[in-house]
Amino acid sequence: MRLARLGSLHQSRLSFMRVLTRRMACENWKFARITFDLDERGTGRAIYRVDGPERTYSMVAFGHDLPDEMRSDRVIAEAWDATFALLDGVPDETDVERLAANVPLQEAGRYSERELVVSRANRSSRLWEHAVKALAAGMQPDAEQLDAVGYLMRTTAVYGSGKFGAVDYADIRNRPEFAAPFQAEMLLVYLIRAFVLDLLEHLARCRGGEQAVVLDRDTARKLGIGNATGLGMAPFIVNHAALFNNWIAAREEAIRRVRSVPTATEAELALFRDRLRRSEALVRDWRSGHSVQRAKVERLQLDLQLIKARIEGWPTDENCPWDRLVEWSEAALSEEGQECLASLILEPYGTLVDELSEGMADPSDGDFRIDGSMSLAETCGLLREHYGWALGIDWRMPEETARAWYISEEKLEPRLGQRHEEDIAEFEQPLSPGRDAVRAHADLERWSPAESVAAFLLRHPEHRHAIRRVQVCRTAPYAEIHDNTIGASMLPIDMMRAKLSFFGATHFDPKSDRWVRIRMYAGAPYPGELDLGNCEDWVYPEPVA
Repeated sequence: MRLARLGSLHQSRLSFMRVLTRRMACENWKFARITFDLDERGTGRAIYRVDGPERTYSMVAFGHDLPDEMRSDRVIAEAWDATFALLDGVPDETDVERLAANVPLQEAGRYSERELVVSRANRSSRLWEHAVKALAAGMQPDAEQLDAVGYLMRTTAVYGSGKFGAVDYADIRNRPEFAAPFQAEMLLVYLIRAFVLDLLEHLARCRGGEQAVVLDRDTARKLGIGNATGLGMAPFIVNHAALFNNWIAAREEAIRRVRSVPTATEAELALFRDRLRRSEALVRDWRSGHSVQRAKVERLQLDLQLIKARIEGWPTDENCPWDRLVEWSEAALSEEGQECLASLILEPYGTLVDELSEGMADPSDGDFRIDGSMSLAETCGLLREHYGWALGIDWRMPEETARAWYISEEKLEPRLGQRHEEDIAEFEQPLSPGRDAVRAHADLERWSPAESVAAFLLRHPEHRHAIRRVQVCRTAPYAEIHDNTIGASMLPIDMMRAKLSFFGATHFDPKSDRWVRIRMYAGAPYPGELDLGNCEDWVYPEPVA
């Protein structure tokens, strides 16, 4: 639970995109484009319909003619190339007109209980025009340029869970298709990717007429949806401690199960070797301009070669082979390599680990009530058990409290300031659990161990959130990051990487320590192509001969 390790996590069979594609293929979901009314500039609307076993959902998309100077990844942007809403059921004309008046406004719009998720996306300034121009002229876009960017559009926000009046997650969580976290959001992104390809080829036809061609389908599948994510995402895993515990606990249990497998069959070893081979291609295509991430990727390339050498001639009857391999990795590989291997060993064991995704949501939805009857002796014991790392930090040192999290007035988004240089302390958010636990512990030690939490909090209500968190840890051992989240050396991108790995993101490319670009669904089959044969391995590309 250290930030450096959380910032090295990789996608796996339990990542939310793969959970969704697996479900859609197993349940034979049907997809249809029922409206596509866009002009030669890409302005207009489109509707995509999805039929699952029990319910129907629709994506309503709006295309806009956005001048280049207005295209921005910043959350403060007020216009985008395309905006989207995922709707419960099928919209009628009244619904579409209502959405047309609100979805393009994003935060400034208002939504109903029928809307599940809203989003927006911008065209890649480097690639979009090149791709349209090439297809219009009857040619394919330059493969090197496509590989360098990896997407034609990138989302700058995907808002669900009750934002702006849309439906609360609590109201849909009992639907089987949304039982795993973020499934509605992942469904919308999957449909956005289909819309982007349709829009690209539509604009090429408008410009090139009969000579225009469609994008090569193998090339199209390599392209994902980009995403630009900043500080707004970073505090999520702190603010949703019980939920994040469930994600980590599911992954750790999956790894434990595979490490406990007594012997590996030839088929299981063959599948592992295949995913390892294809991981080499995935990592070779992983480009980053950030010096820290670039060094991690270079080391990961070496780590994959070390794994390959380690399993050369591996006997199939070795006792607990995956356990031995993980033990070896702890001394031989970097953290990036260790976590990549931890994901790879799950690949042959879907029947063993996939069902764990059903327990990754938080049934209480964060509604945890403090147990006021708990004795302060037990409370202090929990604090020492779960925050011993924090008790060892000298919080008087300026570098240990260098940062302060606050909420921006303009967009109500998390921001990170310099505590000792800016006048922001009074606006600080409770996003330093370690420091706050130490403060609570200092006051607790002045009380009788026999007293109750209720009595303590009546006198010290400022410690309510710290006591709540330590009580959460009693049944959620992975709830807390065991690192200083306000220290001078803290990298917010480690928090983002942890969350994005569970989404299933690839090609993590930090642009600073505070914002990052990723690819989502790169390699995935499009609607109409999705089946049981390709719903699982799409994240691993086939190496080019």
